[in-house]
Amino acid sequence: MPSITIVGSGFAGLTAIKTLRSTSHRIVGSRLALKLVSPRPEFVYYPGLIWVPSGRRTAEDLKLDLTPFFEKMGVEHIAAEAIGLRDGGRVLETTAGDVPNNGLILGTGGRFIRKLPGIEHAIIPCADIAAAEQIRDRLRAMEGGTIAMGFAGNPHEPNSMRGGPIFEFLFGIDSQLRAEGRRERFELVFFTPAERPGNRLGPKAVDKLLAEMRRRDIATHLGHKLKGFTADKVMTEGGEFPADLILFMPGLTGNQWFDNTALPRSPGGLVQADAHCRVTGFERVYVAGDSGSFPGPEWMPKQAHMADLQAEAAALNLMAELRGGAPTHTFKVELLCIVDAYDRGMLVGRTEKHNLVLPSLRLFHWLKHLFEWWYLRSYR
Repeated sequence: MPSITIVGSGFAGLTAIKTLRSTSHRIVGSRLALKLVSPRPEFVYYPGLIWVPSGRRTAEDLKLDLTPFFEKMGVEHIAAEAIGLRDGGRVLETTAGDVPNNGLILGTGGRFIRKLPGIEHAIIPCADIAAAEQIRDRLRAMEGGTIAMGFAGNPHEPNSMRGGPIFEFLFGIDSQLRAEGRRERFELVFFTPAERPGNRLGPKAVDKLLAEMRRRDIATHLGHKLKGFTADKVMTEGGEFPADLILFMPGLTGNQWFDNTALPRSPGGLVQADAHCRVTGFERVYVAGDSGSFPGPEWMPKQAHMADLQAEAAALNLMAELRGGAPTHTFKVELLCIVDAYDRGMLVGRTEKHNLVLPSLRLFHWLKHLFEWWYLRSYR
């Protein structure tokens, strides 16, 4: 019985399971054994973290027990962390022991780079649910002051970043404070080393984002390399400014356990893959999502939608190899998101041929809620 091991229970891992199960019948006379390795049998819907500060989402809303889903899909969950890889990828080393496989898919997500001096004074909003709850609690306790929000990339792989959520926290917190009648007591400052923040969304989107900041009276500190943080200050090569609360999304790199393997790495520390999501130089080893580095345009996003597309391609190609064929499936490079702002949202879409930016509307805010329900329904 062929056995496939999936590492990670995030977007990539779960999409890989559904794709593998839908195609496993093509292995004539065999049933595919699926094993998933993650610390807990749970899924966290990270896009919903933006609604935690306002109280519109709680940990219970965003954290799903995957036990019923695993039972339905016939997946053996191994409660462990990956720590190494050997025998050309055929044995995954974990904290619960070795897990042999006939095929491997890595969907472990990226790791935030925490090297800036004083980064412990900043909250990384998308680190986990606890970080979003900390923002919620700090906002409730503040009577006024300066809130600084920004992001940066991986210096060795600039597109390895996730800046979009910061725009949502920025506009969402602004709208929340206005709804609470407290906005006049706060100064909001957006900062990033880029002169054109959000350029991966497309030039039109950047112009609209900057115009929205001006409309909302949000100050900007752009184009200066970051030097670090203190408990009440953001420091850059272009000067420093005070901050009573700092939200910061650093760039992404690969998981630390990759260092214990022979996996090929990109300049930014991610797992190097080809256009089929196959790990370079490895047989029947694939990667999907934030932990991989893939060929494509410089604006290729690090987002859940992209992880889903890559995981589907990885699963289909792995199945092809198990049938004795060659990988042929590639993934579409597509950016699709709604930049939510508490009660309305701006729709942004980008492909290699088109760039769509639609104005901020209440309709898009509710569409984002509807998508959350639709996406999670199969895991509940």
